[in-house]
Amino acid sequence: MTPPGHEDHDGGDRPPLPDGNPDLRHLLARATAVEQRVRHAVETRQRTDPDPEDAFRGLYLTDENIARLLDEEQARGFPVPMPPDDEAAAGTTRPSRLTSLATDFGLTPLDTEILIIALVPDLDDRFEAFYGYLNDDVTRRRPSIGLALGLCGVPPADAVARGRLAAGAPLREAALLLAEDQDRPFLSRALRVPDRVTAHLLGDDTRDPRLADLTAPWHAMAGVGDPAPLARVLAGGVRLAYLSEDQGGAGTALAASALELAGRGVLGVDLARLAADPAPADAVRSLVREARLTGAGLVCAPLDAVSREHPHLLRLLTATPVPTVMVGRVPWDASWSPVPPLLLHAPRVEPSVRGALWSEAYRRSAAAPVPAAIDPDGLLAPFLLTPEQVTGAAVSAAQTARLDGGTLTPDHVRRGARAQNAAGLDRLARRIEPTVTWDDLVLPPDTHAQLRELTARARHRDRVLGEWGMRPGGGRGRGVSALFAGDSGTGKTMSAEVIAADLGLDLYTVDLATVIDKYVGETEKNLERIFTEAAGVNGVLLFDEADAIFGKRSDVKDAHDRYANVESAYLLQRMESFDGLAILATNLRANLDDAFTRRLDLVIDFPVPDAEQRLVLWERCLGRVLPRDADVDLPFCAENFELAGGNIRSIAVTAAYLAADSGGAVTMATLIHAIQREYQKLGRLTLASEFGPYLGLLTAP
Repeated sequence: MTPPGHEDHDGGDRPPLPDGNPDLRHLLARATAVEQRVRHAVETRQRTDPDPEDAFRGLYLTDENIARLLDEEQARGFPVPMPPDDEAAAGTTRPSRLTSLATDFGLTPLDTEILIIALVPDLDDRFEAFYGYLNDDVTRRRPSIGLALGLCGVPPADAVARGRLAAGAPLREAALLLAEDQDRPFLSRALRVPDRVTAHLLGDDTRDPRLADLTAPWHAMAGVGDPAPLARVLAGGVRLAYLSEDQGGAGTALAASALELAGRGVLGVDLARLAADPAPADAVRSLVREARLTGAGLVCAPLDAVSREHPHLLRLLTATPVPTVMVGRVPWDASWSPVPPLLLHAPRVEPSVRGALWSEAYRRSAAAPVPAAIDPDGLLAPFLLTPEQVTGAAVSAAQTARLDGGTLTPDHVRRGARAQNAAGLDRLARRIEPTVTWDDLVLPPDTHAQLRELTARARHRDRVLGEWGMRPGGGRGRGVSALFAGDSGTGKTMSAEVIAADLGLDLYTVDLATVIDKYVGETEKNLERIFTEAAGVNGVLLFDEADAIFGKRSDVKDAHDRYANVESAYLLQRMESFDGLAILATNLRANLDDAFTRRLDLVIDFPVPDAEQRLVLWERCLGRVLPRDADVDLPFCAENFELAGGNIRSIAVTAAYLAADSGGAVTMATLIHAIQREYQKLGRLTLASEFGPYLGLLTAP
């Protein structure tokens, strides 16, 4: 039987080798040598085949064939020698990609030849028929391990040669060669070269599509730290480094800059996506192979995503020969790698650098400079952003400005920065987009001034605590914390909203239902989740009714007291290390532990408004749109009813509903009725001395 495509013994009908791709010329030259050995193998098979004209050959084995295989004593192997990896055969003087691959991956000449034998079906489809013929099975059109060893002139029982195709050998370990059909005996397993390796050898550097969902576009950025020391050690042979960072850290940009300075490319790895991959171990091999093929180093972040539940992925990533820089916020655990990493701390993106990065990213996105009226340094000062988030914020601002007509405003800058927030905190706290301003607050002058001071602390904390080093040591973060103390309805929540609006941040109100848990230790876990998610968000964190979870520690009389004190002690430590803006609101300041107040930056009291302030509140709550009868006596209401702003707001809403139901305007009668309903809610008596001449307007209970 003549195998398909074997009629051309001289190869005369083959197209000439291409001139434009020396790597392809080299591969085809190597394939020609494989073809010579294949011809020799086919001729040997034909001479010894008892029935070469059998039309069903390859679909079954006859008794004669079985006897021949059992009685065969001749040594397997072919006299055609393996050719040297000679670039001259391809007409080029530079090392071919095949030669470079063999050097970079530590391949032996036998490894290289086996790789070529497995590769040639992807270069010349005639080899599919050749291999099917030599495998005695027309459906098996890839070389088996036994066939590949035979074509290399190596006995199939040679332990050293078989070891070069074992799972831990360079070809297999680096995913340059795949051995399929694992349920078959070792020698009959098919060999295949992955498409990405074939493309690389042909000169194509397109990234493996398998990695599209795992990689991140981290790249070098100027001005975010000094990459020279890290670049120097990476170029000197250090293979593993860990950059710890805080919120807004420049770890990934610094790592990318160092790799580029060391003469390497950058392959960013999103560890959160890698952990969610259905076959993470295979993904790691593909990532490492991609880095080695392209001469890149790995920048892996965030380490926090895999450090607890997927430490095996860290062991895989840290055991590679590729320069790898890990970036995260958690302390390094020595069990993650047998090789100790170089431990460094990545700096934050300071306010001045932050504005420059934003301006450059906006200029590229909008194809125009930043308007002179926009101050990125000042607008972005309250935000803790990584270099990548700064770039994303600029692009988002440019897009929003384009949607609104093309003119960039401060609100666009803030909205772009808020768009970089993670969504995890939304599941644990209620997000409020601020809609009120300083003009909406009715507070005593001193309270108002303290709120302004709190805003200034949040805006300038990077400069004061970072650049000026006014909070050294102790593991304390750059966070700002304050206590709002006062009766219900005195403006604590609205003040938090005003501060968030002034800073351009969102307000997150922590729902105590998601925090308090009757089981020991669960409350701390819930709070830790909130603080952890808040670390990825630029927002104001408001703990309403804070005395419920920040209460005083007491003498230990039973197990409940002991664990309640542990909970309070944990919160004391966690508040100190928090980097954001946290506000605690309470109606019962006396119930808070003294240790909390010492650690707070400001304690602001919200008193019940006086008569003058109540009159302003009545006017604002009733507004200008709501129809109001001429008999409405707001000075009387302000003077006689000692109510907080929240109560006055509730009364105004009730009066509006009564007016809408009657089809008329708000009258003094409807207002007195609304006040009576509010008193009933509060459990207060309706005294004649308070209602005065309007006592007769009260409805009978």
